[in-house]
Amino acid sequence: MRDVFTFLIAFMILSCEDKSTQELLIFGDYRAELQISDTEVIPFTFKVKDVNNLTVFNAEEQIEVNEIEYRNDSVFINMPVFEALLAAKIKNETLTGNFIIKGKDRVVPFTAKKSKTRFNVTAKAEANISGNWETVFSPNTPDDAYIAKGVFKQNGNQVSGTFLTETGDYRFLEGVVNGNDLKLSTFDGAHAFLFKGKITDSTINGTFYSGSHWKEPFSAIRNANYQLPSANDLTYLNEGYDSLAFTFPDANGKMISLTDDRFKNKVVLVQIMGTWCPNCLDESKYYTEFYKKNNEKGLEIVALAFEYAKTNEKAFASIKRLQNRIGITYPILLAQTGTTSKQKAQEKLPMLNHVLSYPTTVFVDKKGKVRKIHTGFNGPATGEEFVEFKKEFIDFVDELLKE
Repeated sequence: MRDVFTFLIAFMILSCEDKSTQELLIFGDYRAELQISDTEVIPFTFKVKDVNNLTVFNAEEQIEVNEIEYRNDSVFINMPVFEALLAAKIKNETLTGNFIIKGKDRVVPFTAKKSKTRFNVTAKAEANISGNWETVFSPNTPDDAYIAKGVFKQNGNQVSGTFLTETGDYRFLEGVVNGNDLKLSTFDGAHAFLFKGKITDSTINGTFYSGSHWKEPFSAIRNANYQLPSANDLTYLNEGYDSLAFTFPDANGKMISLTDDRFKNKVVLVQIMGTWCPNCLDESKYYTEFYKKNNEKGLEIVALAFEYAKTNEKAFASIKRLQNRIGITYPILLAQTGTTSKQKAQEKLPMLNHVLSYPTTVFVDKKGKVRKIHTGFNGPATGEEFVEFKKEFIDFVDELLKE
């Protein structure tokens, strides 16, 4: 694979201007576009607060970005936690460059100009999609089809919400309804999503774009009572097992196992995750705060990171960046490098029937027995679903701690 920084050379000829002539980010609201095809763009908005700080907006989500570098005539905006950046030239308050995910050698053209508008409103909304939607992605391709639940709220033309799947949610989506046309997008530094659909009274049919590398159709019908299968029933122990076993290194090279004294007679949550995974980030933020409040009660959390970084050194650098960024104090062990293959992950944890999702959490009681396995994480973008998850989670952990 070509090193990603060769793409920087391809899209940008860096000048040797004096630093004093460098154009800097200018305070204000910007509309950005990722050009994913000849005809489609994924828009998002951000606000520059000063030359070293900006905020990316997705509905209720605000992503604070403060790792910004200026070199020659270009700016490099490093997204927090994820191994991704926006690299661009600045001219007359316009940014022109690329969105780059280094480890995956993905490069998407990027531009940004002063504006507050994510999607233009061009017609009165003729439909209101507030509520729940029973959804199927790739409905005409049985081998690729998967189910989801759309949850949306609409005020006039403006729409926000998300799609929940069995493995996690598509995070904070924001967009509009123009006439009967739906457009939603999000950009979090790891993923850039666009959903376009045509609405009738009780159906939505459209296309889902993930960056420039993937697109698929989806169809949805209004169903107020629709529920996905329980996330507690999708992953389970294979016959003959009642516990989890692993030995993986921490950043200091120390091999850590569930049989270590640290975990004896404790309730342990084993988090199967990756630093590249937005749903894992949402879950890690929640677990970090929960751990701080409950560690002294006899709770331990240990994360197993499955990383696409090709070396242990790069993988641990990503782990350290995640820990520092959100204040994780529980250990994160390196379980795998070079691939995020779920099949390879299951080979590392053969007692599981499969690893269906990053993240997945295994609940282990004080006797070392697995009591529950929760697949995926539907986070704060899901609204009431997240509230219900937290109640169930807290009640179950409290029950284990009292045993």
